[in-house]
Amino acid sequence: MTEPQTPEPGRSGVSRRGLLFGGAVAGFGAAAAIGTDALLNRGGDAPATTETEAALNGEETVAFYGTHQAGIATTPQAHATFIALDLHPETGRDALRRMMQILTDDAARLTQGLPALADSEPELGTVPARLTVTFGFGPEFVTRAADASAKPVWLGPLPAFTIDQLDPAWNGGDLLLQIAADDAFTVAHATRMLLKDTRSFASVRWTQTGFRRAHGSEKPGTTMRNLFGQVDGTSNPAPDGDDFAELVWNTEGWLAGGTGFVLRRTRMNLDKWDRVDRGGREQSVGRTLANGAPLTGTHEHDEPDFDAKTSIGFPVIPEFSHIRRARSENTAERIYRRGYNYDQAPTGSEISNSGLLFVSYQADVTKQFVPIQQRLDQLDLLNEWTTPIGSAVFAIPPGCTDGGYIGDTLLS
Repeated sequence: MTEPQTPEPGRSGVSRRGLLFGGAVAGFGAAAAIGTDALLNRGGDAPATTETEAALNGEETVAFYGTHQAGIATTPQAHATFIALDLHPETGRDALRRMMQILTDDAARLTQGLPALADSEPELGTVPARLTVTFGFGPEFVTRAADASAKPVWLGPLPAFTIDQLDPAWNGGDLLLQIAADDAFTVAHATRMLLKDTRSFASVRWTQTGFRRAHGSEKPGTTMRNLFGQVDGTSNPAPDGDDFAELVWNTEGWLAGGTGFVLRRTRMNLDKWDRVDRGGREQSVGRTLANGAPLTGTHEHDEPDFDAKTSIGFPVIPEFSHIRRARSENTAERIYRRGYNYDQAPTGSEISNSGLLFVSYQADVTKQFVPIQQRLDQLDLLNEWTTPIGSAVFAIPPGCTDGGYIGDTLLS
C-alpha cells in the first residue's frame, strides 16, 4: 500500500476547470454543501471515536500520483469497471490535453475520498474504498496527440486467433478508463463523474464490469477463482519480485513508466462445463480444483513437473492442459494478469451468461502476450468451454506528479 497523497482542494483544479468550461461554480457549491453538512452534524449526538476502533476499509486510499499509475501493481480490488471511449471527430491535440487535465484532477480527488470538482452529490465521493483510476490510450488517441510515429508497434488489434468469435461491441477504443474499488457503489459514482468529464470530447464505446470476492471474504493473498471454480492466476509475477519491473514497465520514450494493456472478454460455457466430471476438469487445467496444486504436486505453488509420467507412460499433466500450453521455456514470455469475473442475464435456453475479463499488463504485447495466446490457440483443452468474444489493446501511460496530468509525457 502506498502512502496516501491527498490533493489539496482548490489547488490548480478549480482555476483550470474554470478556464476550461466554467465548472468552478458547481465546485464551490459542492464545497459549501459539505461545509454546511459538517456544521449541522457538529453536535453531541455524534458517537465519539476512539483510537481502539478498527479502521473501515471504506476509508482506505491508494496514492494517485507516482511514477506509475495506480491500479496495476495495486492489490486487486473487489469490483472493476472498464470503459472504452471513441473520440469525437473534432477532438484534437489541444482538446485531448484539456480532457486529460480534467480527468486527472477529478480522479486524484475521488481516489482520496474528495468529491469531483463539479460533483452535485459530493456525499457519494467520501468512501474511496481503495479506489483507483487508470487511463489507457488507443492507437487513434496517440496519433491525434502526436503522430503515428509515437505509436508503439504493438498498439493495435491482436493477430487473429482461430478460437476467437469477436463481437464488435467489445472491441477496440480510443481511451480506456479502468475504475476499481472494494465497493461497487464507489465504482459506480466515480464512473459517472469521470464520464461527465469526457462527454464533450468522446462517447462511450463499451462498458465491462467485473467482480472478485468481496473484501474480507478471504485471507489476503488468496488467488482468485473464476466461475469454473479454478484457481486463476497462480503463476502471476509478484509486484515486489525481482523481474516484475522488466516484465511490466515500458522503458522507452513517452511510455517509460507505463505498460501495455490487453483485455480479452472470454465467455465461459458453464452449462457445458457442468457436464464434465471432476477428473476431466482437472485434466483440462492441469491443476486440482480443491487447492490449485499442479497434478504433480500437493500445494498451489508447487512447481509443475511436466516430465512426470503415469504408470502406463502418459504425462501426468497432459500436453493439452491449460498450464502446459501457457508455460514457455522463455521466461521473458510472461505477463501480469488481473482478471475479473462477469455474470450477466442469460438468454434463450441457457441458464448462464458468464465469463472472465482477462486483463493483462506487459511491457511489450507482441513479445509477451501474443506467443502465449498462440500456444493456447493451437492446443488448449479449455477452448472446448471458453470463447474469446472481445479484445482490446491500450497503452497505459506512466503516472504523473501533483500539478501534472496523466498523458503529459505525450501531450506536453
